[in-house]
Amino acid sequence: MFNSSTKSLGNNCSHSTVITTTVIPLLYCFIFLVGLSLNALAAWVFLYIPSTKSFIVYLKNIAVADLLMSLTFPFKILADSEIAPPKLNDIVCKYSAVVFYMNMYIGITFFGLIGFDRYYKIVKPLFTSFVHTVNYSKVVSVIIWLLLMILSFPNMILTNEDARENYTATCIDLKSEPGKQWHKATTYICTGIFWIVFFLLIVFYTSISKKIYSSYKKFRRNSDTAKRKTSRHIFTIMLVFVICFVPYHLCRTPYTLSQTSSYFTCQSQKSLFYAKEFTLMLSAANICLDPIIYFSLCLPFKEKLYQKLHLG
Repeated sequence: MFNSSTKSLGNNCSHSTVITTTVIPLLYCFIFLVGLSLNALAAWVFLYIPSTKSFIVYLKNIAVADLLMSLTFPFKILADSEIAPPKLNDIVCKYSAVVFYMNMYIGITFFGLIGFDRYYKIVKPLFTSFVHTVNYSKVVSVIIWLLLMILSFPNMILTNEDARENYTATCIDLKSEPGKQWHKATTYICTGIFWIVFFLLIVFYTSISKKIYSSYKKFRRNSDTAKRKTSRHIFTIMLVFVICFVPYHLCRTPYTLSQTSSYFTCQSQKSLFYAKEFTLMLSAANICLDPIIYFSLCLPFKEKLYQKLHLG
């Protein structure tokens, strides 16, 4: 979980260290400052770009999700560093952690839709369908937000225990028994969403690469420049996924089991906790990389950015 930090696992398995109270909060401070600045700039630029393509609609949704996600970081930073009163743990566990995860998986889902959009535009350019219309992409966007909100909302209302006047309570300690079961279920569902999207992206981009390669064999003129540009566009998203999201999703399920099961030793709980915290930080750092994707993949974004900053 996106814990208010974390100082215990299980009953008496305490592990408050300089890493949890100082190093991790400082790293999140850096991610927050950079991510908030870049995403605020990206959101501002997108305000001036008309939604003429599904691709742009999906990018705008990712920008909004990243911006909302970045706003949850101060709560985690204050709670983890033990600067704020322990009561802040309640706010983190009930609200900001839920908002963080909801927006992370909203962003992941939209990356999958971008892969789908690129696949049909490049591999099947003559294929026309209502799924490529802007209105369709807007409807899909609303559905995705609603579904993730419906999935996440019970995690707020079922986190209904009060934190003690100390820093030992983890988010799982503040959940009712139905809340723990819902948390486990949503963890499996969201982890499944990630792996399905990741698998589909591999399929989409493998097909795109084959299509590009076959085109180069037929039309070799200017192929080197075009190949480098297209390859960069294709694999930027995959690289971000592998760096930011794969490590976290490899350890999320084991970590959740360590929270909800009594079969884990204190040492294994600690190891999974630290693995979860550092890989979650990689996932959080995604908000700093997404604006680079907008700049790299979206020509209207690049042109409007240059225009607004008077660089072009």
